[in-house]
Amino acid sequence: MAQTLEHLSRQSATLGSIRGIVHTMKTLAAINAHPYEQAAHAIDEYHQTVRKALAAFVRAHGFSRPQPATTRAQLVVVFGSDHGLCGSYNEQLAQQVRAHAQSTNQHEIRIACVGARMANALQNEGFAIKSYLLPPANVDGISRLASDLVEHIVDYSEGRDLADLSVRLAFTEPAEHANTQCIIRALLPLQPELLTPVQPWPSRSLPIFTMEANKLLAALLRSHLFASLYYASAMAMVTENAARLSLMQQAEQSVDERLLEVNQDIAQARQDEITHELMDIVIGHHIKK
Repeated sequence: MAQTLEHLSRQSATLGSIRGIVHTMKTLAAINAHPYEQAAHAIDEYHQTVRKALAAFVRAHGFSRPQPATTRAQLVVVFGSDHGLCGSYNEQLAQQVRAHAQSTNQHEIRIACVGARMANALQNEGFAIKSYLLPPANVDGISRLASDLVEHIVDYSEGRDLADLSVRLAFTEPAEHANTQCIIRALLPLQPELLTPVQPWPSRSLPIFTMEANKLLAALLRSHLFASLYYASAMAMVTENAARLSLMQQAEQSVDERLLEVNQDIAQARQDEITHELMDIVIGHHIKK
């Protein structure tokens, strides 16, 4: 009985240590998600300014949207996780990317992957991933990643007509009831709402431009790409930490339930040990009589 009690005590101590680790991971996930969420809201405000600038440009100079070609190459930028303890985060997104690739009629689909684990998940879905980019380690790293992806898109677009270029963003966003949803959003070609003049203009003062029209349009398009990529990366990190938080909460509850069972077994084992000792004393007393 003493050996069983000792074993249960060791098990209780181990579960207590595990609970401490799980609680720490849960706290870190909750803390880490907040800066990324703030960054997503901030870049969205900036993106609204860029959209207004594009609308003002179209109002002043016009913009002829190129007619889409019958066959179009497509680049899919996939934002994955490079950290564990977030469930099937990468696998679910990889499956959505595969479903998207099967549903589209593009003859050429290339993948720009963020995260080594995401690269493995995409390879399991049949995609050829030769290289990948590292996800941001903190909020400051989002700008680095977004800038690298802008350059990647610019390199991909070299020698291609705008009508033959298609770029999609694949990332995750938080959904209701602590769930996540996979998003595949069009980035290029530009959506019609971005090229529609605002009627009426929301201010009494109409905007004017001094920069050369082509340079201004190029700067606005680059800002649009950067803001879109920044937002997708930030939301992917928010969702990753939210998924980790949810799993850690479930793990903490499971550990608490198991710890309660073990502590009850310890109490029962101690009671049995005391009972046996009392019985030995009583029996020994009767034998002496």
